[in-house]
Amino acid sequence: MAGDKKLIIGNWKMNLGVHDSSLFLHRLAANVKPHRNVEVVLAPTILAIQTLSLQVNHRQFKLAAQNFYWRDHGAYTGEVSATMLRGIVSYGLVGHSERRHVFHESDKDTRAKVQAAIRNGIRPVLCVGETAGERTAGETNDVIHDQLLGGLANITSEELPEVIIAYEPVWAIGTGNNAVPTDVREAVVSIRSQLKHLYGAKAASEVQVLYGGSVTADSAADYLAIHEVDGLLVGGASLDVHSFTSIVEKAHQSAKKA
Repeated sequence: MAGDKKLIIGNWKMNLGVHDSSLFLHRLAANVKPHRNVEVVLAPTILAIQTLSLQVNHRQFKLAAQNFYWRDHGAYTGEVSATMLRGIVSYGLVGHSERRHVFHESDKDTRAKVQAAIRNGIRPVLCVGETAGERTAGETNDVIHDQLLGGLANITSEELPEVIIAYEPVWAIGTGNNAVPTDVREAVVSIRSQLKHLYGAKAASEVQVLYGGSVTADSAADYLAIHEVDGLLVGGASLDVHSFTSIVEKAHQSAKKA
């Protein structure tokens, strides 16, 4: 829930096979200090999740699935369900722009995945954000509204605090084009306002809202200093031990000031 504890999620995307993931986790474990005020989550390839779940110190790191199918079981060749991930991961990414734009997942898909995660005891991390064209057209708030409504349509106010929202402007992901903190704050305030309108002030206040999009060790502190931001969804920088360790330490320092 929203509060003094910061949430840092490292999304490894389609990098690091089983062996390399294990070695990388070993290096991270030796460098990242556990802090009571920071939850550190790693999202490896699906192939490595089982191995890492046996290797990881769960007091130091939690695991997240980068993707999963919304049906619990059945004749769906090649898919992995949230039910299969239950007890292995604590979090699951949903609606990431790469899923929306590369794999053409719809709001209906996203909505079904949010529900699947919750019913299987996995906290969904619902990603929302606008493209460069939508931003230029002044449609950021409308896009966020549609994606929130589309992803959360079947979620109750009691279930809402289990959902994490990650604001990831598409134009900033993997491009090196950092969103300035004032823009991030405006978007996050808009997210909280829309959640309040949909679910009421109490439920909305308990939702963690993250920022993601070309976050680096250098820019992390500026985003974490935004009062409305509860943590970061980190892409490329999560694949560098020193950068990711630095981001976690900055989250710790930020939480101490909160």
